[in-house]
This record gives sequence, structure tokens and C-alpha cells, in this order.
Amino acid sequence: MAFFTKASLSGKWDKIRTELTHAFSTKAEADVFTPEDLGLLERVADAVVKRGMTAPATVFLESLGPMNFLGSQALYFLTPIVEWAFNAKEVEQVARLLERRDTISRLITIIDTKSAPQAPQGASAR
Repeated sequence: MAFFTKASLSGKWDKIRTELTHAFSTKAEADVFTPEDLGLLERVADAVVKRGMTAPATVFLESLGPMNFLGSQALYFLTPIVEWAFNAKEVEQVARLLERRDTISRLITIIDTKSAPQAPQGASAR
């Protein structure tokens, strides 16, 4: 009574290995920010720079970096409450963005770029 043949066990093991590799993957599935995602990050960066909060926001975001995934899960949990004050679509978009490891560094880069002093238009390099 051989329930399992060598070929069936090999096939099952390959399937399990593939599923476990996917389950414990740390790479993001989508490496590209959508235009909507970039627009949201730009709006956040504009608000930070407009209020003169570049340095505190950068320090806060740097310290938040390792816990951004945890923050996204908390936001999903608090969505019914947060939706009273904010747009539901944007709350979901922020939570989805926080799941990605590179979002915080991208936001910091945008804030730094927007807060950098601009050279005068007519100035030439000597």
C-alpha cells in the first residue's frame, strides 16, 4: 500500500518549498510607485516644508523607519476611526505605502529636495 510514490513526494516538496519561499520573502512585489503614490508623498512633503518642519519630520521619519510596517498594520486596524477625519481612499493608500520598506526613505528624499535652497535663476557657475 504505497500511498506516496517518489515522484509525488518530490512534486509535493517542490510545491511546499515554493510556497514557503514566497511566504518569507522580504522583497516588495511592486517596486514602482504609482503616480497617485508619488502625488500623495509630494503633498505630505509640501505640507512639511510649508510649515517649516523639515528637520523634526526628518528625525521622526528616520526613527519610524524600522517600524513602518507595524504602523501600516495599526492604521488598518484604526481605519474605521480615522476615516471620520480623513479620506478613506487616502488612509488605505497611506497604509499600503507604509507596508513598503522604501517609502520612508523616498519621503525623506522628497522633503530634503523641496527644502533645499534654490539657486537664483540668472546665476551662473563660475
